[in-house]
Amino acid sequence: MTAAVRREPTFVGMPPFPEAAEAELANPVQRANLRAATHTIRAKRDAVVAELPDWELLRRAGEAIKDDVLARLPGLLEHLEAAVRAAGGVVHWARDAAEANAIVVDIVRAEGVDEVVKVKSMATEEIELNNALAEAGIHAWETDLAQLIVQLGDDLPSHIVVPAIHRNRAQIREIFVREMGRVGRPAPERLSDEPAALAAAARLHLREKFLRAKVAVSGANFAIADTGTVCVVESEGNGRMCLTLPETLITVLGVEKLLPTWGDLEVFLQLLPRSATGERMNPYTSMWTGITPGDGPREFHLILLDNGRSDVLSDPVGRQALRCIRCAACLNVCPVYERTGGHAYGSVYPGPIGAILTPQLRGIARHPVDAQTASLPFASSLCGACFDACPVRIDIPEVLVHLRAQVVDGGRGPHDRAEDAGMKTLRWMFEKPWRIGFAQHVAGVGAHFVRHGVIGRVPLPKRVSGPVGAWFADRDAPAPPAESFRSWYKRTEGGREL
Repeated sequence: MTAAVRREPTFVGMPPFPEAAEAELANPVQRANLRAATHTIRAKRDAVVAELPDWELLRRAGEAIKDDVLARLPGLLEHLEAAVRAAGGVVHWARDAAEANAIVVDIVRAEGVDEVVKVKSMATEEIELNNALAEAGIHAWETDLAQLIVQLGDDLPSHIVVPAIHRNRAQIREIFVREMGRVGRPAPERLSDEPAALAAAARLHLREKFLRAKVAVSGANFAIADTGTVCVVESEGNGRMCLTLPETLITVLGVEKLLPTWGDLEVFLQLLPRSATGERMNPYTSMWTGITPGDGPREFHLILLDNGRSDVLSDPVGRQALRCIRCAACLNVCPVYERTGGHAYGSVYPGPIGAILTPQLRGIARHPVDAQTASLPFASSLCGACFDACPVRIDIPEVLVHLRAQVVDGGRGPHDRAEDAGMKTLRWMFEKPWRIGFAQHVAGVGAHFVRHGVIGRVPLPKRVSGPVGAWFADRDAPAPPAESFRSWYKRTEGGREL
């Protein structure tokens, strides 16, 4: 690691991915929970996607709409602002997390309250709003079931759609029994770990908070520039309670969440639920436009959050990450995520999309970043399953390779002297055909000493063996053939003698 690396705490204080992943891999219960959950969601998603003969056309439509939004984002944002103001809402612009958090704190203080209810919002997780509210003496109560489990367990989210995916039913019951009484209504006596019983306990615990709250904070899945309408889709109804009961509603919206018109929403209300939870449609789809006297909140504040998105937009390759609709389909098919879980990524955005979004939001190509952020583009096998699953066709492998090049060019990558020497040797070898032939001949001799057709684990200390040793520590490689194609071709005259 070079002196250019900025020595400051990472996003959530996590070590680089390889180090964090090694610790997570040592947790067999978590691996079992992740495997069961991701395979279940994946099977449901495959079934409902197969019902649509035009699924690929929908994907391409989603890609085209999002690319159009990104191409004319400034104008669409001004259009949205005017529509929201015309409908009685208040629009705020936040360049970064600090500005967004300060705006929320000021609004809550102006209402004279010391607590808010929240519906799950990746944007507020990204800016660490709960910490900012706590520092201001304001309690933030999560109302999404999975997010409530994470909050009560003093944990971190591990998945975009299912933040507590790493917990099983027994663990959730233990958290409810231990923690609910500390912050409100206790869990019922003799609470079982049946899903219905756990959901009922959460419902009773949250009901008093819904009825008492004067201010709610939400995220949003989409915002329609033409009308100023904001949309939240969810499965439990907690979002609708947050969006309708409190007197003041604050929505934090990433600027890339725009859609130009209502007609565009049709595409995404088919893509999102199928990709996220394997459902044909979400149980709850809530939309609101400004305020309506006598119906819902009396004040509506919309905070338009940049927080690095303008920098991402300026990268022709990396900007496709801003198409993301936070469905987590890429997580559910990723072999790396399935084994390490979300915490290893050290970000609110885990998995393949986090590996390309987090480094860009933090500015990997524009200034030195911490070691954890620089490690994320390498947290992938480049198998391409994430691209196949993505409903808006984000070519995640392409962006990963693009970011890896930026990390290496900046002198921040995980390469070492052994890797540099290996690359120089490969370059020398590929400069002359006879050198490649000679190397293949030498490799073929080695095949006579390999058992069972594979090169297994190489027991070299990691600090000595470098990336080659690290690669072989967890993988086998096919043994090279005893005779190279060149030798075979020469010996048989291209197969004529066979």
